[in-house]
Amino acid sequence: MIERNIQVVSSLEARPAALFVQTASQFDSKINLRIDEKMINAKSIMGVISLGVLDGQFVTISADGTDEKQAVDRLERFLSAV
Repeated sequence: MIERNIQVVSSLEARPAALFVQTASQFDSKINLRIDEKMINAKSIMGVISLGVLDGQFVTISADGTDEKQAVDRLERFLSAV
């Protein structure tokens, strides 16, 4: 399992949230996104939107599976560029 803290550049509202979920869904690993004590499945559009990720906020991405490193690296790049 890999876990990484990331500062989000831009809020994950409807469109960016959908793109984030599409990106996460490309991986076989189980991927979670967490802010404080609230953790959601990163492959769930409703979960990502309900998390209410705002620009400048710190989130934790965790992945567990065969492609966990690639998943976390790619999602970190996504959150740092959106």
